[in-house]
Amino acid sequence: MSLIEIFRMVFINVKENKFRVFLTALGIIVGSFTIVMVFGIGMGSMENVNKQYARLNAGTIVIMSDPRARSYEDLSDKDLSDIKDCSSVKSACMVNRSNATLVYNNNSSNASALSVTEDFQQIYSLSLDEGRFITDEDDKQYSKVAVVGSSIVEQFFDNDPSEAIDKEILIQGRRYKIIGVLSRIGSSSGGMNIDESVFLPFEVGRKNVTGRRAMLSIIALADDVKNVQGAIDEISSVIESNHSKYADAFQIRDAGSTLLAAQDAAKTMTILLTSIAAIVLFVGGIGIMNVLFVSVQERTKEIGILKAIGTRKKDILKMFLFESIIISTSGGIIGTLLGIFAPALIKQFNINFVPTLYGNIIALGFSIVTGTFFGYYPAKKAASLKPIDALNYE
Repeated sequence: MSLIEIFRMVFINVKENKFRVFLTALGIIVGSFTIVMVFGIGMGSMENVNKQYARLNAGTIVIMSDPRARSYEDLSDKDLSDIKDCSSVKSACMVNRSNATLVYNNNSSNASALSVTEDFQQIYSLSLDEGRFITDEDDKQYSKVAVVGSSIVEQFFDNDPSEAIDKEILIQGRRYKIIGVLSRIGSSSGGMNIDESVFLPFEVGRKNVTGRRAMLSIIALADDVKNVQGAIDEISSVIESNHSKYADAFQIRDAGSTLLAAQDAAKTMTILLTSIAAIVLFVGGIGIMNVLFVSVQERTKEIGILKAIGTRKKDILKMFLFESIIISTSGGIIGTLLGIFAPALIKQFNINFVPTLYGNIIALGFSIVTGTFFGYYPAKKAASLKPIDALNYE
């Protein structure tokens, strides 16, 4: 029997059982669509992670006091000074972060408030559209000044940075003069959304806004990416020297390790979701196998007649196997095409989705493999039927 004739018989059977074939393919459609979604969400997660740390130098090291530790002690100005004196440290700054209410001309908004020292701008590679950043002189003079992110300017000053300069804004009920407007970043950086934040001189902000117990940390920058471990060792020595009884109350992490941990978490989530999609495809494959078994039973006499007129065993095997592959491939194609609409669907849930050709290929490949694997046994059973038994089957 020619290949064309085999395909003709397959399509005739599929056409006569359209509804059953559709229900069979539904599991494959859902499975392949899920794989497309999984890879898109996984790539979106990786993109979010990379964006969050894109502006954080690879040589950045974060030192945090941990209030959850059994013994607790805060970081101090001496810690910052000693860390700056380390030979492998280029610069360091103190950061204290909290939330605050901003008010301007009867409009109010909630934002992240960060009390920072001067080197924060260099470490995070921040540029300004207008004005200047906070200096150590502002801290010494206890100046009530603020630098704001672009989203705050957009909300209060019609997206005009020059309009915001020298204006007074209420932060937690106190007046601060805006001295600088940061350029838009468009993403989080090291876990902070710079665009939606307001920055204050460290001591001023710590006393009036962020409070003395709010997420205090020192952020240091190694003089070279190759010296990160050396800088960490020096910083550890400083912490142990200054806080001998409470050294275990501090965490020291470099940006590279933090980024790697975040990427690993995103990859783990992608693998987990892919496993779920694989299970859906597996169930769909079992559905194909079940339908083919029913089809073999229904067409037993037909198989007997085909064998009686000389149809070869391998042709009957191909007939049922091709039917399985066609069903699964069609389901895979439909599921992959549905993935085109995934970004619009995912957008409704504020989840970043990045379409990938790799995900589409994997989805289609899995579908074909599923159809082939689960279709082979029923096809082999059909091909193994003896002509006399098939013709006498009731």
